Amino acid sequence: MRRTKIVCTIGPASDNEHTLREMLFAGMDVARLNFSHGDYESHKQKVDLVRRLSAETGKHTALLLDTKGPEIRVGRFRDGKILLRSDEQFILTADDVEGDEKQVSISYKGLPDDVTPGDIILMDDGMIALKIVSAGNGEIITRVMNGGILTDRKSLCVPGAHINLDFLSPQDIADLEFGIREDFDIIAASFTQSAGNIREMRRELEKRHCRDMMIFAKIESVLGVRNIDEIINEADGIMVARGDMGVEIPQENVPIIQKQIIEKCREYGKTVITATQLLESMTVNPRPTRAEVNDVANAIFDGTSAIMLSGETANGRYPVESVKTMARIAERTESAIDYKKRFKEYFFTELFTSVTTAVSHAACTTASDLKAAGIIVVSKSGQTARMTSRYRPDTPIIGCSPLEKTCRQLNIVWGVTPVLIDEVDTIDRLIDGAVEASMDNKLVTYGDLVVITAGIPIGISGTTNMIKVQIVGNVLINGIGLSLGNVCGNLCVGKNTEELRMNFKEGDIIAIPEVDSSIIDLIRLASGIITEHGGPESYPAIVGQTLAIPVISCSAGATGILKCGTTVTLDAYTGTVHSNS
Repeated sequence: MRRTKIVCTIGPASDNEHTLREMLFAGMDVARLNFSHGDYESHKQKVDLVRRLSAETGKHTALLLDTKGPEIRVGRFRDGKILLRSDEQFILTADDVEGDEKQVSISYKGLPDDVTPGDIILMDDGMIALKIVSAGNGEIITRVMNGGILTDRKSLCVPGAHINLDFLSPQDIADLEFGIREDFDIIAASFTQSAGNIREMRRELEKRHCRDMMIFAKIESVLGVRNIDEIINEADGIMVARGDMGVEIPQENVPIIQKQIIEKCREYGKTVITATQLLESMTVNPRPTRAEVNDVANAIFDGTSAIMLSGETANGRYPVESVKTMARIAERTESAIDYKKRFKEYFFTELFTSVTTAVSHAACTTASDLKAAGIIVVSKSGQTARMTSRYRPDTPIIGCSPLEKTCRQLNIVWGVTPVLIDEVDTIDRLIDGAVEASMDNKLVTYGDLVVITAGIPIGISGTTNMIKVQIVGNVLINGIGLSLGNVCGNLCVGKNTEELRMNFKEGDIIAIPEVDSSIIDLIRLASGIITEHGGPESYPAIVGQTLAIPVISCSAGATGILKCGTTVTLDAYTGTVHSNS
């Protein structure tokens, strides 16, 4: 099972039913809509399509709204694009004009007043560079340093210049309102530079009675990197937006910054997306470069929660193949990582800062020690599942919630498979419902040992305080483990030795009121023992430990309710016998 999640940008290449369905089957976990492009009508169509296909395929696909933010873009060109040649003059104007080889309009009309001669303007992720000759009176006259093809609506930046743009523009506010109406799960806040930016966005959401939308800060500037600790603490997650970051920051620093941000996000228990140009060549080619494969793999080795496709799925020729390729790289890379060793070696400062972190860590440790089939995390908000993911356990995490939105938000969390469960009023029904739903989704099966975490009282976020180990299936009897271990097998039940000998087959689990040396020949061939009489130094305890088979002692008469031939799981760790049917 792939642990690293895949975010896909939806655009002209992928906003049709056939392609989007194939992308979902290929491994898309999150659908990203870039609000720097398109209108509300087209965005609404994409949202409806993602929701419908997710329901049809049984997936909890999250919707991510990527804001325009305080960005500056060029306008549109008469023919959709132009060729800029080195050493030619090119004008950026505040006037609304149709672009050509001589000039183009800019979205931020105050830019001529914020820049000075000698500043460098970078466009198309730094591929095109213009040097400012003069600025003022609503226009910037530049000289082309590095030319290239410039297309409609490309973003630009001026490294080192102080640009007087508000973090949230009226357009951003309108986009947030659209996101609230359409019940988006995540907002990606472009060009976040401080924790104050995140608080400002959260206030705007709360003014509109929206408190369940997650905010991911996009780190793509010098200030964003400088204030990363306060931003991680305030935001719900981080996107390492390497495109604009690589323009504003020396490129050789970007890999180091990426690793540092991923590490910090793990320490804070926050989701982190590694984005931009991961498989860029697949925009036009059916196969990635070796360097791109290494780039994706290294992000996974670093511990990123998710990896993102941008132009590859939005405008590229091979959107489905890009998702399949990303999934294959992730699965192969994860298979080379010893997560159990990493978990034991990894040390977080301030490890037990809350009950939730302590329980999450204990659940991972217990699951590792007992070789559990899964960690079932029951959580209304999903926070406990996120904290469990923080430790990157080898054991699969099953995030159970009664809220569909929480399930969608968990779909971007590393290693978590979200499962929707019914809302109930008792802890026993809650656990039973979570285990049953996990079985229905084929995540666990009868006889599996699972570790379960939940909170009491139920239904209140932030109350995770319980951890439980149990075998999947119906509990037939409870007792005390005399020789530890667990085994699955058929029962051979006898009231006495003669009856036991008549029905015994090699590999059976023996169930008899009293065990003595007269059946040692059967015990040597048995896979486990259930008895009604025995203590830590009794005969069944000693023989079980000697032969390394699990033994439990239960109350008088308990073996009488067991039936010969029933397939059960005997778990001496918990002292229980579970039916496997």
